[in-house]
Amino acid sequence: MRGVRGGTAGGGEHMNEGTPKPKWWGRGRAVTPGAAVSGEVASADAGFEPGRPAEAPGAAPQAPTTASGAPAPPDPTPTPVLDPWHRYDPWAPPPPAPLQHTGAATPTHQQRRNRTRRLLVVSGLVLALVSGGVGGVVGAYLERDGVGGDVVLPQAGVEGGGRAVEGVAGIAARALPSVVTLHVTGDEESGTGTGIVLDTRGHILTNNHVVQPAGSGGEISVSFSGGQTAKAKVVGHDTGYDLAVVQVSGVRGLRPMPLGNSDNVRVGDPVVAIGAPFGLDNTVTAGIISAKDRPITAGGDAADGSDVSYVDALQTDAPINPGNSGGPLLDAQGRVVGINSAIRSADDGTVTGDGQAGSIGLGFAIPVNQAKRVAEELINTGKATHPVIGVTLDMDYTGDGARIATKGSDGDPAVTAGGPGAQAGLKAGDVITEVDGERVHSGDELIVRTRAHRPGDRLRLTLRRDGRDMTVSLVLGSSTRD
Repeated sequence: MRGVRGGTAGGGEHMNEGTPKPKWWGRGRAVTPGAAVSGEVASADAGFEPGRPAEAPGAAPQAPTTASGAPAPPDPTPTPVLDPWHRYDPWAPPPPAPLQHTGAATPTHQQRRNRTRRLLVVSGLVLALVSGGVGGVVGAYLERDGVGGDVVLPQAGVEGGGRAVEGVAGIAARALPSVVTLHVTGDEESGTGTGIVLDTRGHILTNNHVVQPAGSGGEISVSFSGGQTAKAKVVGHDTGYDLAVVQVSGVRGLRPMPLGNSDNVRVGDPVVAIGAPFGLDNTVTAGIISAKDRPITAGGDAADGSDVSYVDALQTDAPINPGNSGGPLLDAQGRVVGINSAIRSADDGTVTGDGQAGSIGLGFAIPVNQAKRVAEELINTGKATHPVIGVTLDMDYTGDGARIATKGSDGDPAVTAGGPGAQAGLKAGDVITEVDGERVHSGDELIVRTRAHRPGDRLRLTLRRDGRDMTVSLVLGSSTRD
């Protein structure tokens, strides 16, 4: 870079009669005040040669000569006119300086590119932040007040078919193909109930009170969850257990319902009920087991009480309504633990299997262990066996416990001769208070506790005779009912 050189313009020699003249230093050269400015300002050292006398202002230029004094050949490169004494003009615009105003060096081309790139990045970030803020404000406004045109609400997309179905939805998805709806018509009445598929041969388990309206000349139609329908016939039924088996034919792809074990059920276990309440088929409800071994009786419309069913039931708060009868009560693994049979009616406080009162959270199901035994007997023989003690009970007794009557219904002895009770030493007038250590408070409860067992099971009975308590052991007998 060119700058200020020496202390004078002529290599240290005094000019014009040896008198130093004042100089101003500007743009890297010295100039004498008062000198005329003409043409392009040359560099302070352009064309200057050491030892050459300075020419006086206004003198004619002299031709260059060689060392011998002969004229020098012309220089093909034009020599700029030297005028080192231009007057300095303080008002003239300064020429481009090699230094910036800050004193920093002039940036290179790569530095300018890097600075430009950084500027673009910063500008982009600022623009994004500003745009996001503006967009949020606009979005909030649009969400609150909307704009013209149709309203389109946000919605989740359709889930793929591979969605994992768990909980109640998973239980229902697995169980529904095995649940059917029964439509029963008879000469005097009709009704709707539910059933479960037992095997691939078309056997379907339901409640007796569901198929009862068909009688001997009615019709039963079965609807499957897939939409198929088929006619069904009664294979066998039992009033005392309130169970019946019907069979369809010509239906392919039947999926039997898996059976659980009701002895494994605990109070508080989650359960799912499926049925057709008030004709609304494939309805799924959920709840818990709210009690076990709940003795209930249902029916009783017949004058002789022949239609009464006795159930040592599972109690649930899963909503059960008319039309759920015969449907499954499922555990958390989707296995049947009970057959929904009755509800507690809110209008008259009675337990009914076919009333039209709505659910109040007290539903009752036949334990599947009992239902399985009865269903197998109905399929194989058309009849179900009942475990019996061999005594006649006084159903009008209002005291605590179940009292054996003084006489039988037909005037026969209240304790059947040679029956299980007689062999265990039971007598007329004995009051049975416990079965296997569990209290019984009425004749109905004693029947329920007895029906919870199979013929041939051994029971331990606690009874009170003449003010004294005693315990006897007996083996249950067997009987059948038409």
